[in-house]
Amino acid sequence: MTPTTPKDEVLERTKTVKKEKKTPPYRVLLMNDDYTPMEFVVEVLRDIFGKGDAEAVHIMLKVHVEGSGLAGVYPFEIAETKVEEVHARARAEGHPLKAIMEEGEA
Repeated sequence: MTPTTPKDEVLERTKTVKKEKKTPPYRVLLMNDDYTPMEFVVEVLRDIFGKGDAEAVHIMLKVHVEGSGLAGVYPFEIAETKVEEVHARARAEGHPLKAIMEEGEA
């Protein structure tokens, strides 16, 4: 048995402390309204969420028909930023489009 030195004990404690806490994912949803043009929603999905044309149209139709559509799943800070980007872009263009975030998987 090899004796442990104080340095070994510090290294072991450091490894334990550095384990990352896994934060839950957050879903970003776009909400339907009666005023925002469908083309604008597709544009937001492409520009802010990096969706391709077909996927953006699919999500937009889901928002239109079902009342909401999943734009993406992100860590808290990124989800929060995406929601703020949607609101800022919608305000700048004069649209009432809303995005929300909720804890959960896709």
